[in-house]
Formats: sequence, C-alpha cells, structure tokens
Amino acid sequence: MDRLKNKIILVTGAAGAIGSAIAEAVAQQGGIAVTTDLPGRAKLDHALDVTSEADWQRTIDAIGEAPGRLDGLVNAAGIVAVGSVEDTDFATWRRVLAINLDGTFLGCKYGMRLLRRQGGAIVNISSVSGLVGGHNLAAYNASKGGVRLLTKSVALHGARLQPAVRCNSVHPAFIEGPMADGMIGQFRDPVRARERLAASVPLGRFGTPAEVAALCVYLLCDESAFVTGAEFVLDGGLTAQ
Repeated sequence: MDRLKNKIILVTGAAGAIGSAIAEAVAQQGGIAVTTDLPGRAKLDHALDVTSEADWQRTIDAIGEAPGRLDGLVNAAGIVAVGSVEDTDFATWRRVLAINLDGTFLGCKYGMRLLRRQGGAIVNISSVSGLVGGHNLAAYNASKGGVRLLTKSVALHGARLQPAVRCNSVHPAFIEGPMADGMIGQFRDPVRARERLAASVPLGRFGTPAEVAALCVYLLCDESAFVTGAEFVLDGGLTAQ
C-alpha cells in the first residue's frame, strides 16, 4: 500500500465521483492528495476554478510554499453536455471547452512549474468520447479529443526535461456517478437509456470511479516510469467493437 509513498499529488475536480476516488486511492497508497474544486462543493485543500488562470497561479504558489513540492497532477475536473452541433448553443460549447480543455491546459502549464523540479507525472482524464464521436456530444467530443492530443504534446515536452515529467491520458466510458446520472437524466426515458448504454458495453455494465482511480495510481507511481504520451482506454471493451 505504498506505491505512492510520500508523493504529493494535486487532484482537480476532487469533489466529483472520479476525483474523490482518485484522492482516496492516493492516500491509500501512501501519498498525500492535495484536493481542489470549486468553492463550497466539499471540504478541500484549495478552492480552484480550473478555468481561472489566477486561481491556478495562486494554488501552485501555495503548494510551492507548503508542502514545497509536487510529484503528480491529475486533471479530473470536467463536465458533459448533450447536444448535436446544431442543438448546442455557443455558450454551452464555450463552457464545456473552458472546463474540460482550457482547465487541463492551465493545469499542465502551471503544474509543470513545480513538477519539473524533481520530475513527476501528469494524468489527464479524457474519455472514450475523446477517441470516438457521438452525434449528440459535439462539445464534449471536441473537448476530450483536445485533451488527448494536448496530453501527447505535454508528454513530448516533459520528456525533454531533466528530470523528465511524464504525461498520459485516461479514457473511461460510462462511469457510475452524478455525471453519468445527469447525462442519462436528459433522455426521455432515463431507465431505458441506462439499460441501452450498459448493453452497449461488452462487459455489460458501467465502470466505477475506483477502477479509474486504480489506473491513475499506476500512471502516477514509479511502476510506469517508461510510460508517457500514451492513452489508456477503460471502457469494458466498448471501442474494441
């Protein structure tokens, strides 16, 4: 239980199902999770709006003072919006891109300031929707596809540093929690929609936040020291079809 012993890991979106599971897994593996999310959402170490450059600067400065270093970063903050390219209004498009893609960019940009001192790892939470399209996920597809290629650019930059900073992306399919519930709730028949989505997965179920967190632990720890610029699909076989 010490795969992350004494490692300082910053987690965004830590009030959400996936973010909170990652923070818990970090602690279980001997690390110290620095938790962040929007103000008022939960008891967190730092209030952080991932779309705010000033918030990122303030948070990284605070971590630089205490505990004084950063060994890992998980960009887990994200939202989903259902809508085709015609149905999606521009304000929704911009909000989804701002949180999912701009927030990840800012995290990588400012997190690198501390990570490059002793080396470390970044994990960006993308989605299977960053690999394959959906007719009614225009903004979400664009944002998560952007996270996928941003990750590769960051990985190539980090590999040039001494010591190196690794960066990988995780691509979950349907994961149990409020985000999936909210998306499903937008359908006319949510019960039937959930059944159809689960049936579309070869393993026949949704994933769990703990399963995403376990993969993140691997990518943050020294076992994955030769892994960077890669995408890890966690989808029950959905994209194998």
